[in-house]
Amino acid sequence: MPRKKRDFTREIIADPKYGEVIVAKFINNLMVDGKKNVAERAFYTAMDKIEAKTSKNPIEVFMKALDNLRPLVEVRSRRVGGANYQVPVEVYPKRAQALSIRWLLTAANNRSERNISDRLVGEILDAIDNRGGAIKKREDTHKMAEANKAFAHYKF
Repeated sequence: MPRKKRDFTREIIADPKYGEVIVAKFINNLMVDGKKNVAERAFYTAMDKIEAKTSKNPIEVFMKALDNLRPLVEVRSRRVGGANYQVPVEVYPKRAQALSIRWLLTAANNRSERNISDRLVGEILDAIDNRGGAIKKREDTHKMAEANKAFAHYKF
């Protein structure tokens, strides 16, 4: 009988157009109510608009935006002697990627453009320039970790 738990993480198949796994993950996060076709259409339309605006490879622009959003540290709650401390910890690469995707989508949904593809274009181009809602979220996370650096010795 093995002592360790089995790894139940499913392998995500790369998207058909660009052949990138991270794009497939992004589309899966963008999808609402199982409507993958709608999510794919919105994402690919956004990529076409980015290509038209920047005249660069849209996937490289998208990857750069996600890299700019990727957090390095975050705070985790730790209970020590009856008190809760916000302990800064490094973010693992998988979690950093998931957070950057989530923040980008949340910031895009909070924008005021007419449809989701325009919102995505705006937020991705803002992330490239290190501004926008998603970048603000990353900066707030880093500031919180910096403010609680005194509790770093309570690491897990």
